Amino acid sequence: MAIGELKIMTGSANPGLAKEICNHLGCELTQCLTDTFSDGEIRVEIGSNVRGADVFVVQPTCAPVNFHLMEMCILLDALKRASVGRVTAVVPYYGYARQDRKVAPRAPISAKLVADFLTVAGIDRLVTVDLHAGQIQGFFNLPVDNIYAAPVLLEHLRKTDDDIVMVSPDAGGVERARAYAKRLGASLAIIDKRRDAPNQARAMNVIGDVKGKTAIVLDDMIDTAGTITAAADVLMENGAKEVMACATHAVLSGPATERLQKSLYSQVIVTNSIPVGNKVEQCPKLRVLSLSGLLGKAIHNIHTESSVSVLFV
Repeated sequence: MAIGELKIMTGSANPGLAKEICNHLGCELTQCLTDTFSDGEIRVEIGSNVRGADVFVVQPTCAPVNFHLMEMCILLDALKRASVGRVTAVVPYYGYARQDRKVAPRAPISAKLVADFLTVAGIDRLVTVDLHAGQIQGFFNLPVDNIYAAPVLLEHLRKTDDDIVMVSPDAGGVERARAYAKRLGASLAIIDKRRDAPNQARAMNVIGDVKGKTAIVLDDMIDTAGTITAAADVLMENGAKEVMACATHAVLSGPATERLQKSLYSQVIVTNSIPVGNKVEQCPKLRVLSLSGLLGKAIHNIHTESSVSVLFV
């Protein structure tokens, strides 16, 4: 089947990133009205012809997550009813990903439910960035491209000339930290973390040598920043010369920005998978890197039926 004209659309979650992607691809953002009725119901109206087109909808399911998820599904439904050729959901931040398995009796698997929502709404493919759990790809019966933000983050981290040690804030992130350490020629350390309750954690001790080194704590997301700020304290107590934080998704809920600003970090490096807004003013330590080039390449390769694997470096 012939591939239709490339079109980029967005909801209200992160229009800035969508515009940057369009600038990278040399195209215009397809007009789409996203509004609400007086009772809060979402209203969507596509402003141009999309019949047979190859449409990429850029919409992270970030806060308010339920609103943006529903907006995405309604937008996808509108596209299908407008006889679109193919729809790819570009979801830089996949919400509800932390509930990816049953960890207690009578608990939901919300990540699978979101996958069902998007599938029923009519996507043909999903592009996302640094899924919290890789197995979420298996919740879809369609192609999923879990793009890594590593090329963007590593380009910035390579500017650090000091002796670096990559630090995983918990056992689950060791594989990610090891991959970064390998590419940077750095050593690896792990923080033994005991979680007392959701969104609360207590860092206990460091496994590995951080003394006299620049410790870079790497995670996929920063939510309330409790875990990552506790990591900075324990690293400095163990003799680190400097501590930096690095994460793909700047969820930054609740007291996160205040905690980060008061923390021992010299820099907190994140991407624009989620719009940071005025939080940079609240926390000048934040350094926001753009994913537009990376996602633009992924969209171009998918549209032209080229290999996406070249991005997994």
